[in-house]
Parts: sequence; C-alpha cells; structure tokens
Amino acid sequence: MEKGRLLVYLSIFTIMGLSNAVIPILPELAGLGSGNHAVELSSLLFSAYFIGALLTMLPFGILAERYGFMRFVTISLVLTFFSGAIMLFTNEIHLLILARLMEGTACGAYFPAAYSYLGSFNKKKQYMGEFNFLLNAGLAAGVALSGFLATMGLKYGIMAFTIISFLTLIAGMGYLYKNGRDKEKLQSPIIAEIRQKVSTTSGFLVDRSYTGIWIIVFVLIGTNGVLLALYPDYSTGMLSKAELGIVIAVSYISTMISSIWISHTSVESNKMINMGIVIAASGTLATIWLPFVGFALLGSGSGLAMVGLPTLLASMSKNKGITMGLYSTCTYGGLAIMPIFAGALSGFVGLEIIFAIFAILLFLTLFVNYKTRLNESI
Repeated sequence: MEKGRLLVYLSIFTIMGLSNAVIPILPELAGLGSGNHAVELSSLLFSAYFIGALLTMLPFGILAERYGFMRFVTISLVLTFFSGAIMLFTNEIHLLILARLMEGTACGAYFPAAYSYLGSFNKKKQYMGEFNFLLNAGLAAGVALSGFLATMGLKYGIMAFTIISFLTLIAGMGYLYKNGRDKEKLQSPIIAEIRQKVSTTSGFLVDRSYTGIWIIVFVLIGTNGVLLALYPDYSTGMLSKAELGIVIAVSYISTMISSIWISHTSVESNKMINMGIVIAASGTLATIWLPFVGFALLGSGSGLAMVGLPTLLASMSKNKGITMGLYSTCTYGGLAIMPIFAGALSGFVGLEIIFAIFAILLFLTLFVNYKTRLNESI
C-alpha cells in the first residue's frame, strides 16, 4: 500500500474517532466547571464542530490545490491533536467550545485534501469505498469507546483518541520529511490565484453539471443528521438507551459494509447514487415503525451514495481541491442546517410526519439532474 494512502486511512479513523468521542459525554462537558447544565451549552459544543468545518472547507480546499494535499492532511492532524489536548486538560466551557471549533477546522483541512488525493488514483472507486469504511469505523469506535470508558473516567475516550492522534501526527510528519515538497504548484502570486479559485468555485456552484450533486449530498447527509438528532426523543419509551446505541451503531456498520462492498464491484457511479437514494429514503421511512431495519437501510443506502458521489466528482474535474471542498461543505452544511430545520418543524407536527417528509424529500433527489463528464479543465 502507498504510504500516503495509508496515512490518509489512519488519519480518517483518528479524526472521526476523536470527533465522536465527545458525543456520549456532551451534557457532562457542558456542565463541567460552570455549574450550568443548560441544553444550550451542550448544543453549542455539538454545533461548534460543524461551524469550524463549514467555515474552512472551501478555503483549505483552495489552498490544498496550491500547496499539496498531504501537507493539509498533516495540518489536520496537528489541529486534531491540539483540540484533543485542550479538551482533555480543561473544564472551562469557552475553551472546550474553542477546542471543538479547532476540531471542526481540522476536518476542514482534511476532507478536501484527502478526497482529492484518493481521487487522483486510477482505483479511485475502491479507495473511496475503503476510505468511507474507515470513516464510519472511526465514528463507531469513538462513540463506543468513549461510552465504555466513561464509566471509569469521563474523558478517558478523549484521552485515548488524543494519544492515537499524536502517534498519527508523528507518522504524518515523517511522511512529509521523507517525501519533501509535493511536486506541484507555486507558480502564480497567491492573491491572484485565490481570486481565480474563488471565481472557479462560484462557477462550480451554479454549473448545472454539479448543482444536482450538491443538492443530493446536502439532503442525504442532512437526513442522516435529522435522524441522529431527533430519534433519541422519538424512541423514548420504545427503546432503552442501550438499544438506541445499538440502533445507531447498526447504521454505521451498515454504511461500512455497503461502502466496502460497492467499491469492489463494477457498478457505475450514477447507479450507485440512485440505488443509495432509494434505499436510504426507504430506511428513513421505515424508522417510524422498525428502528433496526430502518437504520440498517439508511446506513446501507448512505454508504452506496457516499462512494458514488465523490468517485463521480473525482472523474468530472481536474480542480479536485475545489470540488471536494464543495462536496465536504455540502456534507457539513446538511448536518448543521437540516436538523435545525427539522427541530423547528417539531413545534408544528409530530416526529413521524417529519421523518416522512424527509424520506419524501430524499426520494425526490432522484429527479435532480446532473451530468457526467470526464476531467474537463474547469
């Protein structure tokens, strides 16, 4: 295996593991040292991560095109390690929020660079599938390990993944030292290049060949966020806490399985996307009555689409840093915005209706148009 690809794989597991290690203990972190257990603080700790990612995906995607993808993978590991260290050694709520912002910024540096790097290989579909497998494995491991270790020490899960992030960072710095500067870029003045990239980014946003993809990503990942945010309330009296944890884990595991399976088939990207939408929409609807079946279908469908979408994008443009930056921005935009919209709806209609609405909305993305074209110069 290429050393760069191994570093990307280790990094995604580490970064996702630390990001989710916080989730089981959010209420406790929000209350530490402040005497205030307000839900607002817990929500702010949760949202700070997505805010950091949203604000930095595109700028880092543009810069990664110029300075090299693996540099930004390593920068993300630096930010991840320091965010974990801050959360580990402080109980001050403002510093904890800052650490979550930094953690989100690490994702902003990482995802456009990692997707672009993997998209440069001929076996991009297989590598995207392996990447998505490890992404979900990290998410599942972070939640599971943190929840398990919390009985022995509140921050033991954070400590475990902070140590792992330090070891991965050492590997990243070693990779950069041995491989030197990426053999790319550094021709035009930085300001002129940023202006040109901003103009190109605007073009990608409104280009009809791409807008359908942005919509699908936003709605698909946003629907996952809605289920994760609202299902704990919906399942009260129906599932125990342990059963709810298993249901959510089933979603991650299903995504891992479908990702690794589809990446080793000859199915075309657009078929992967359409199959994923149908299965995920069906799963969203099924969660109303059958939690385990619904989340299994949601995870399986999401896994198919999350391999197909970046694989398709990687084949459509040479400006991978920008397109993958937009892809990652839409991902985190969906996670940040759609649950808020769903929460606002809950004041007017029941959660069953909300889940049905989002299932229909996701199904309707089948009719969104996008074109497949290979490596145009834009």
